[in-house]
Amino acid sequence: MTQTNEDYLTAFFQEKEIPHKDWEIEANGNTHFISNEVVIEHIKVTVGKEQSQIVNILREIDFKNGDVNHFLKHLATGLANNY
Repeated sequence: MTQTNEDYLTAFFQEKEIPHKDWEIEANGNTHFISNEVVIEHIKVTVGKEQSQIVNILREIDFKNGDVNHFLKHLATGLANNY
């Protein structure tokens, strides 16, 4: 059975014990306060190519035993810039 991107994201975030993080991000002349939980919720509603790219990066981070919060902060910055 092939695992879909949606299945992977659900399993990844359920299985990982990702410590809660809040970030203060300056973007477009404003200060934004974004938590990793908000970023994860945004990730879960992505589709298509965007979702595939996120899944591929998460797989690489997981394979290398990296800190996923570094990537989540990067995505939080993107969210703040698009607000």
